[in-house]
Amino acid sequence: MSHASRTHRHNLRRLLAPRHIAVFGGRPAAEVIRQCRQVGFAGELWPVHPYHDSIEGLTCFRAVDELPKAPDAAFVAVPREPTVDIVAALARRGAGGAVCYASGFAEAGGEGPARQRGLIEAAGAMAILGPNCYGLLNYLDRAALWPDQHGGTPVERGVAIVTQSGNLAVNLTMQRRSLPLAYVISLGNAAGIGLPEIVDALLDDRRITAIGLHIEGLDDVAGFSRVAIRALTRRVPLVALKSGSSELGALATLAHSSSLAGPDDLYDALFARLGVARVQDPAGLLETLKLLSVHGARKGTRIASASCSGGEASLVADLAQPRGLTLPAFPPAVRQRLRAVLGEAVAIANPLDYHTYIWGDRRAQTECFAGLLGAGFDAHLLVVDLPREDRCVPADWETTLAAFIAATRRAGGPACVVSSLPEGLPEHVGARLLAEGIAPMQGLAECLDAIRAAALIGAAQARAGDVRPVTPAPRSAGTTPLLLDEWNAKRALAALGLPVPEGALVGAEEAGPYAEKLGYPVVVKAVSTSLPHKTEAGAVHLNLRGADDVRGAVGRMSGLSERFLVERMVQDTVAELIIGARHDPRFGLVLTVGAGGVLVELLRDVAQLLLPASRQEVRAALTSLTIWPLLNGYRGRPPGDVAAVLDAVSVIARYAETHAGRLIELDVNPLLVRPEGHGVLAADALIRLAADHG
Repeated sequence: MSHASRTHRHNLRRLLAPRHIAVFGGRPAAEVIRQCRQVGFAGELWPVHPYHDSIEGLTCFRAVDELPKAPDAAFVAVPREPTVDIVAALARRGAGGAVCYASGFAEAGGEGPARQRGLIEAAGAMAILGPNCYGLLNYLDRAALWPDQHGGTPVERGVAIVTQSGNLAVNLTMQRRSLPLAYVISLGNAAGIGLPEIVDALLDDRRITAIGLHIEGLDDVAGFSRVAIRALTRRVPLVALKSGSSELGALATLAHSSSLAGPDDLYDALFARLGVARVQDPAGLLETLKLLSVHGARKGTRIASASCSGGEASLVADLAQPRGLTLPAFPPAVRQRLRAVLGEAVAIANPLDYHTYIWGDRRAQTECFAGLLGAGFDAHLLVVDLPREDRCVPADWETTLAAFIAATRRAGGPACVVSSLPEGLPEHVGARLLAEGIAPMQGLAECLDAIRAAALIGAAQARAGDVRPVTPAPRSAGTTPLLLDEWNAKRALAALGLPVPEGALVGAEEAGPYAEKLGYPVVVKAVSTSLPHKTEAGAVHLNLRGADDVRGAVGRMSGLSERFLVERMVQDTVAELIIGARHDPRFGLVLTVGAGGVLVELLRDVAQLLLPASRQEVRAALTSLTIWPLLNGYRGRPPGDVAAVLDAVSVIARYAETHAGRLIELDVNPLLVRPEGHGVLAADALIRLAADHG
């Protein structure tokens, strides 16, 4: 690490946990002082204003040079032009960092981008948060570089949330879900400090239990992948709420595989590779962070559930199944223990409906719950919604909670109290459960999603040493794209070891004689660089069984090309796949694996991987496909040659990586999968490259 990098990193730490804060501006600066006092900031606060004598009872300094010393952090809430001047003065003084509150920079267009570049140049080695930024809340060290109200309170440990939206950051601080917030950070334009850099700094703080990310877009995929891998090795879970996917723009649609990826597919592929759990809404973000903060990542997806209602038990089972969570039968010793306390009238099953026979009996409930926790699964749930405190008396429910707490103290294990409705678990009850090491989960679906996310992250942590960062290679800016026709595309791939059908490129008069020599049935295709999709153009004729068939096919295609590919027809196909590769300007090389053939875009059964990808990752992608049973021997049919598929994908990926600087897109569709031991054949191929500059 260079001296400049070390200085910048040190300054970022000063900004995140300052000993002294300078504030610039009027009303927002005054609010920062109030919020610092409210959260209990113990350091020095220095208001700077050229005209005011005092702000919030503190004497104002007239300029940066009058400050007692270089501040660790500054909150700059002045218009955009003087913001740059103040940041330059702070940099000369040796300040650690600054939150730049003003808008009117890159997000505004026009002169904004140039103004933003000037801001970063003025900052030098300072850490700049923003511009167009709300700031940061550090509830661990009680610092609030924040110009508004917020709902958090000081904590000793907890989760960090980093968002590109200031308003969402405010909203998340107002949560009533008993989630211990350690940091809330708004990035704004992220001109000086990007998401990877802020996450990297947060990973240095051992008090942070998990990190939540609200992402509108990633400009530095490589940097994000490196820091995500560091999070895996540090065993700090990352959870992402991804929105605003339209920045990926339109993808090329010449190749089938390019049209199959939705705007979020590459983010899904990135997150899956790096063990980042993706959630779909703010509630999911908070609940997942809460579970991870209490119990960390998990090793598996086995859960046990108990409730006093068959309806609740059924809901748990119904919601768990599509999420890939299992409710195994209780071990014999657990069944015996539950039978002893619940009697013969209760069916001992998982999920457990323990009925209301023991309702209000703390001793019996404690024994029941201790038995449940003794199952030793990856999560143990007690489903209970507390009644409204303004209209009801919760005494009996209090007995149930006390019994579960006592059982957890006795038996241990990852325990959760889950309410079916978010409001069914009041905040003070959640705080009490947290103190006991029990996750207070609000919402059945959100809880089960969180358990699935914890298992995903746990699996990624277990393979952290094998996870490779994504390093997008730039593509050369060639002029006119070069499209290889099917014959030349197949020859290029066959040279690397991709199996292709036996055949030859011939003229119209040679097609019949060659077909006779090759043996029927055959396939005849028109070959031309102007025919990327031959089926739609009528340029493919299959299963031809005689000379007349071949002559007729060639005649019908005579207006399409003067060259024809005659190949042996494959008749023992188990399944058809599409294997594609393309270059994405942000993510680099992308591999597509999916159901192929003429129905490829109708089925849209695909998985996306970022290259380089391991053989294990490719196999996992195959098993995720809806058509996987066909490859695995569906209903007594012969299984496909999966090993040969993996070899073929390896060849295609190697070609893509070798030509990374020029590759635009590559399709093998279909890849014909034959029975196990008989290999695969690339029935068609398309390659488009950026033309050489020379």
